[in-house]
Amino acid sequence: MDRLACLRSFLRIAETRSFSEAARHLRLSKSLISRQISALEAELGVVLISRTTRRLSLTEAGLSYAERCSRVLADLDDADLAVSRLQVVPRGRLKVTAPMSFGTLHLSPALSSFIERYPEIEMDLALNDRYVDLIEEGFDLALRIGRLEDSSLIAKRLCPIRRVVCASPGYLESHGIPQTPADLLAHHCLSHSELGPSQWRFSGPKGTVVTIDVKGPVRVNNGEAMRHLALAGVGLVYLPSFFVGPDIREGRLTPVLEAHSPQDAALFALYPHTRHLSPKVRAFVDFLAETFTAPPYWDEGLDEACQKA
Repeated sequence: MDRLACLRSFLRIAETRSFSEAARHLRLSKSLISRQISALEAELGVVLISRTTRRLSLTEAGLSYAERCSRVLADLDDADLAVSRLQVVPRGRLKVTAPMSFGTLHLSPALSSFIERYPEIEMDLALNDRYVDLIEEGFDLALRIGRLEDSSLIAKRLCPIRRVVCASPGYLESHGIPQTPADLLAHHCLSHSELGPSQWRFSGPKGTVVTIDVKGPVRVNNGEAMRHLALAGVGLVYLPSFFVGPDIREGRLTPVLEAHSPQDAALFALYPHTRHLSPKVRAFVDFLAETFTAPPYWDEGLDEACQKA
């Protein structure tokens, strides 16, 4: 058994959830792909893929194996790149997706230096807040914010994303200042309509997580719109500091519940392991790591401003 070929076939199936699609991408026959997976499962002594007439899914063992194999193959691809393609000039179309507000506020302004550095790359940037399937929609890379679920994609952590609960001074004067996460139940809390249930997470005693089901007069599908509503005194928001940092520093918004440490997230660059060798993707990942460092520039002076508030 060619173990490396079997692993690449398995990861392609994990990404596409289809033997046929995996065979098409790898330019192999479906029967060969099937034999490779059977041989891999026989050697490991576990079932990696659950197959029915209607759907295909990874077993618990398959999910764990895919995550580990993706890292192994990424390291191998890195080694290949270092010795064989290091001098290749990044070029061609680079298709990237990113969250709407982060892309507008922080990614887009930074792109001019990337384009100047790599004039042979043609950037295709799609900004939206919906979930994008990189494989199905043909994207080279995605920027995502939050806590990532298990995936066969390569995920590079770029920088922390600090979340802040805040409101206008006028709103807090009229409605009071929440002292504990539970106090939010008596407040107007503005939520993002495309992020599922209106739940805000906090760190509780001894490392536990406290989840509050908040309610409010408005749900909106854009963080910048939520920020404007908070500035107008409509209610509390739970937003990343890259939105509200300047407003907190200037006193237009006041942070609350700082002692309860809202759960932090991070900014990640995600890309399929099979595209890891692409010089254009590598160049962009390196650029992102250089631009969005820890701590991020938008958090400069934020701790001092929160303490004064």
